[in-house]
Amino acid sequence: MVELNAEDARQAIAEHTERLAESAAAAGPEAAVPTAPKWTIADLVEHVGQTQHWVAEMVERRITDPGRLPTEMVPLPADPREWQDWLANSARRVTSACSDDALDTPVFNPAADERSGTRFWLSSLLNEAVVHGFDAAAAANRATDIDAGIAAALVTNHLAMLTSPTWEMQRPASAHALRGTGQTLQWRAIDIGDDTGAWFIERRPDKPAWQHAIRPADVTVSGPAQSLLLILTRRLPLPAQQVGGIEINGDIDLARHWLDHTAHVSG
Repeated sequence: MVELNAEDARQAIAEHTERLAESAAAAGPEAAVPTAPKWTIADLVEHVGQTQHWVAEMVERRITDPGRLPTEMVPLPADPREWQDWLANSARRVTSACSDDALDTPVFNPAADERSGTRFWLSSLLNEAVVHGFDAAAAANRATDIDAGIAAALVTNHLAMLTSPTWEMQRPASAHALRGTGQTLQWRAIDIGDDTGAWFIERRPDKPAWQHAIRPADVTVSGPAQSLLLILTRRLPLPAQQVGGIEINGDIDLARHWLDHTAHVSG
């Protein structure tokens, strides 16, 4: 599996956390988050900052046993004026913890895939910062700009989660719904020049399998990597026709079924 360069991931976590903080300040603590309807901005800020501190502690302590994971969360400051500094500190702490020296040391990986625990958490935290950054921007009615390479890496991470060894244990209904009898889906980022921007999925009887490849499929969804990421994480709807650079060829209901049953949604 192709992974984002660790230094690029660390820089992007810091950058997108800062953007999230700026959007949160613009929206206000009580603002509703339209792309995560059960949350307010305060909930979103608390979740992102606490998760970053929680992962930092796990990596700092090199925790491998899930029974010894941190149980206490760093509290969200009561004064919203302190939230930007609080998020900057949480991002700084976790990116420092996930240094090059820690990349391949044993740390708990809940996906139980081939990645080291630290590499797993780098991708997961980047996904949190980027996707929840979009949530905060939507609440503040601000534009979002996600680098195509980062968006593509997060699409890869998303599919790795959905097909990981522990996904069925974590999300059994999703795992069962995504099985099939050979149906195929192609997702293709038009702003990525090689196969790292193409994801071919085959729904098999045991579980779906995917690879970086461009092949004929029952349905092909093409568009900018940012749009594909936001559609796959159900932040944007799959359009019924060509909208915003998205083009769909083939069985659109198959693509909708996939999205409706991924269950890989934060908030």
